[in-house]
Amino acid sequence: MTRRKRRKKMLQKLILYISSPIITAFLIKTVPDAAEYLDKADSLMLVGKDKVAKQNIIAEPHRSMKYSEDFEDVFNENYAVSSGYGYAEEIEEKTPALYEIVSENPGAKPYPTEWTKGGAIMRTTYGKFTGNSFFKLSKAGQVNNKTAVGSATLSNESKKLPEFKIKFNSDEPQVLIYHTHTTESFEPFVRDYYDATFNYRTTDETKNIVMVGNAIENQLKDAGIAVIHDTTIHDYPSYNGSYDRSRETIKKVLEQYPSIKVLLDVHRDAISSNSIAYQPYVEIDGKEAAQIMIISGCDDGTMDMPDYMQNFRLASLFQQQIESDYKGLTRPILFDYRKYNQNMSTGALLFEIGSHGNTLEQVQYSGELVGKSIAKALLTIKE
Repeated sequence: MTRRKRRKKMLQKLILYISSPIITAFLIKTVPDAAEYLDKADSLMLVGKDKVAKQNIIAEPHRSMKYSEDFEDVFNENYAVSSGYGYAEEIEEKTPALYEIVSENPGAKPYPTEWTKGGAIMRTTYGKFTGNSFFKLSKAGQVNNKTAVGSATLSNESKKLPEFKIKFNSDEPQVLIYHTHTTESFEPFVRDYYDATFNYRTTDETKNIVMVGNAIENQLKDAGIAVIHDTTIHDYPSYNGSYDRSRETIKKVLEQYPSIKVLLDVHRDAISSNSIAYQPYVEIDGKEAAQIMIISGCDDGTMDMPDYMQNFRLASLFQQQIESDYKGLTRPILFDYRKYNQNMSTGALLFEIGSHGNTLEQVQYSGELVGKSIAKALLTIKE
């Protein structure tokens, strides 16, 4: 009889005694001793036949019940004694990924459910920019000055606060979030390629820029800032004339809520070249976030925007707060000859949250972070 068979036979005998609850309780407490006893008994039986075997047994390391190849670890908490009556396997609920969420109302242009392989996606992280057009803000972040306005002048303006004040915990809305390009959309998840048949636009609010606006809105409201989030589609079915249509939306909202001081036009960028879509991201607290950019327009004398420097002050306030809170999240403020309806308020800005190469998860996380920082920044101009 082999050693394994002998031990198996002895174990079977031992199990016969475990029919009494009292003995069972006793044996559970003394399992290590029982195992040791089996080893010693086994050794003595072998010695009677072969003295050389005794030396081998003594030299062999002690086996534990947990790791022995001869015993299942029935006392391990993960061991299933029974899969029948009284046994229920715990199933962990998994939160569906954003691309898996099925919208109740995807609109006229749904988000794709099947994908084809197109060009490459390049994951990248933008760091500090260098060049004559770039300068550093006093606390954090940079500005990309594409105008004839001197950077020294802009640097001085960036240190000034906006002239308006924000009411916290008020029923009167203080901020308007809207989307001139409401259907702008993103990649479903991290992958090496993009779908060339998808133009990154959808009327599904769970997959377009609206869900980023929702993330910003939630953080502002949690901080006690009353917000209007207008989700009117301005770029579908016709893209041309989007800014004219969003201007009409702004007018209506401001007429109804004249208390609004800040206008945030939330977009996504479209960074690409030579059949490559870029995915600018940064890791923050263990999660990937899409890098963001603020655009503050400058009047070249033809835009009817005389208070553009007020907007720049607010852009600088936001930029420095966001970059201080989440290093690497921002790209430099783009200060350029752009209008983007920023003559509608002295607190009007355009936010680019990621690019079309970024994923739904990345941009939603960025919206959350941006919302937290904006709320903190507005506290500095609290009424």
